[in-house]
Amino acid sequence: MDNTLVIEHATLYTPDERIENASVLIQDERIIRVGNESETDFPRAAKRIDARRMTLAPGFIDLQLNGAFGDDFTTNPETIWRVAAQLPRYGITAFLPTLVTCPLTHVETARRIVLQDRPATFQGAEPLGLHVEGPFLNPQKKGAHNQKYLRDPDPSLIQDWSPQSGVRLVTLAPELPNALAMVEELATQGIIVSAGHSMATLEEANAGFAAGIRYATHLFNAMPPLDHRAPGIVGAVLSNPEWTTGLIPDGIHVHPSLVKMVWLNKSARGLNLVSDAMAALGMPPGRYRLNDFDVIVSDCDARLPDGTLAGSILPLDQAVRNLISFTRCPLSDALATVTTTPARILNLSHARGRIAPGYIADLVLLDSNLNVGMTIAAGNIVYMS
Repeated sequence: MDNTLVIEHATLYTPDERIENASVLIQDERIIRVGNESETDFPRAAKRIDARRMTLAPGFIDLQLNGAFGDDFTTNPETIWRVAAQLPRYGITAFLPTLVTCPLTHVETARRIVLQDRPATFQGAEPLGLHVEGPFLNPQKKGAHNQKYLRDPDPSLIQDWSPQSGVRLVTLAPELPNALAMVEELATQGIIVSAGHSMATLEEANAGFAAGIRYATHLFNAMPPLDHRAPGIVGAVLSNPEWTTGLIPDGIHVHPSLVKMVWLNKSARGLNLVSDAMAALGMPPGRYRLNDFDVIVSDCDARLPDGTLAGSILPLDQAVRNLISFTRCPLSDALATVTTTPARILNLSHARGRIAPGYIADLVLLDSNLNVGMTIAAGNIVYMS
């Protein structure tokens, strides 16, 4: 029974359903059985975890993470697996390593690393494929991206990109020349296309949605502010219930009152919390790299020397706590923004983002303050506080 694990006495959020005094049976990397303690018979020889006074939730999925623990994925994509092994301390069990604008040869290197360089004994957060953020961005909203690598979309450059070849999500500006053709090509290849770093008008954003865009990268940031006469991309996202948006709820990238406004508009199905974390996540204040740039990191934010925000130092578990603080939303809904919602965006709802029989055993135990006490990834205990 070495490969069998039982978590018992937990308050479980599937997250659609809350079950008190719940137990979960895990065998190998899958969830086998879920139920109330009194209704479920588990093998006596299984290893048991007493989760009394703990909340059990699906493992968190981060769709935008540029690096952590001193490592930047764009500069050194070979660090992806090293960072992945440490991310469970934040409840993260799966993520998209994110590359900011860089030569496309860097993307090819990162694809190879994700697909071929998995350590033989790896345990940790699963890289589900790359989030390629650029180079097809509007120079007027480049943020902390290097302008010398920006370029107009060219569908011929992404012919071999797909989830199977290591690319899951691509951020681009839908108003650029040839962008709609690229959106259609990427969507046909099964890649999630996101609008971001963009000056798109409402009409241009809606044209992007019609072509296949279904996601927005860090709403409000690197796009024009919402204007009541020129709604732009923010207005397009907020007025279209089928458009899901990423949001960085650190209280710096977006004011808490606007986080609440987005919550009231999009709810758990339409809102996905992301960290947009950079190399300084999990590190002390100082100077760190985001691709070609030095980033000055304080105890609350990460900025270029000119003051431009350059990613965040927000752990994803703190993002969940912040959302509850900013909006007073139920815990089940806050959990959905980092579990079922990102799994649905990635077309992985059949395997990830829920606690149910047959699903991958990615789980996180939270204490009464919603701090991470234990993380289980693919049936293995990979973090204990």
